[in-house]
Amino acid sequence: MKPQNRYGQILEHLFKKHFEKGKDTFEFERRELEEACHLLGIERPRNLGDIPYSFRYRSDFPTVVQKAAPKGSEWIIEGAGKGRYRFRLVRVAKIEPRPDLAVIKIPDATPEIVTCYFFSDEQALLAKIRYNRLIDIFLGITAYSLQNHLRTTVKGIGQVEVDEIYVGVNRGGSQFIVPIQAKGGKDAISAVQAAQDIAMCREKFPRLACRPVSAQFLDESRIALFELVDHSGEIRVREERHYALVPSSEISDSDLEFYFQG
Repeated sequence: MKPQNRYGQILEHLFKKHFEKGKDTFEFERRELEEACHLLGIERPRNLGDIPYSFRYRSDFPTVVQKAAPKGSEWIIEGAGKGRYRFRLVRVAKIEPRPDLAVIKIPDATPEIVTCYFFSDEQALLAKIRYNRLIDIFLGITAYSLQNHLRTTVKGIGQVEVDEIYVGVNRGGSQFIVPIQAKGGKDAISAVQAAQDIAMCREKFPRLACRPVSAQFLDESRIALFELVDHSGEIRVREERHYALVPSSEISDSDLEFYFQG
């Protein structure tokens, strides 16, 4: 087994400190991360908040944590207020693109000069979504980008970051708030981030209906979009579509006939 890095050692220490058999949720404070560094003889990371953040979005939990989850469940880490975090046991609900889903071809409207200077997978994904109006197409509303990388605080959670947020309206006049979670490369879509996005929208935009969307590159030209929903405290997929951004010449008459039937 690979030796555990310092983040893994710190998180395992905190989990063992608080976990009791039969518990499905417990909290710890930010100061305990520093205390764990001292007890374990580990150099304190410059940003203590990066420890829980890494396990919420990037890294697998230590083996001890994974084994403490019953079959069909997994542990997640949530914000629990300023300087506080919460371990919570949830049903396994991986959000992954379906391999059997038909791909819908869309004429690529991304300006070539933008394509030339993409800075990162995530930013490239957000730009492609924006220029090709994929939120409008996917949700069936007229949507406008309100802000990129919104950082704010939410009661009971603490600081949250939303990759991009849209406002929209449908033909009946209903208005919507659409938080976007973008994942490039092999990064997995995070149910924790989706739950935080929903909580932020409920607090900051209570008059608007929240329709959270997660986006992931399948490859350089294909994008998977998911509309998510909070179902009894757990994040589920309401709708999924895969889009291929292609030159208009690559969309055949048979493609159009197929889409018309749908």
